[in-house]
Amino acid sequence: MLKLRAAVQPALIIPEKKGSTMSKSFYHFLMKYRHPEPKDSISSFANSAFEDHSFPKTSFDYDELSSYLEMNGHYLDSMAIFDEAWELYLVSETKR
Repeated sequence: MLKLRAAVQPALIIPEKKGSTMSKSFYHFLMKYRHPEPKDSISSFANSAFEDHSFPKTSFDYDELSSYLEMNGHYLDSMAIFDEAWELYLVSETKR
């Protein structure tokens, strides 16, 4: 009998902080800020990213996400909102 083994994804290294590993994609992190009645700009961003079916959900890469949002993130009033969320993401992930 042939046993199938689940593929193991290696830890990803972020270029900004060599040697650090990220356990969650940015999208996964952002989803904790979703709220039915957005309380701030990051909550609004999270709600909009959830509704954006093309959002790069598995990305850990700042440049990929930034480029995507510059071209498709019409729901962001300013890229500064993404930058703020990215900083929170880095802080959260480096505490692990």
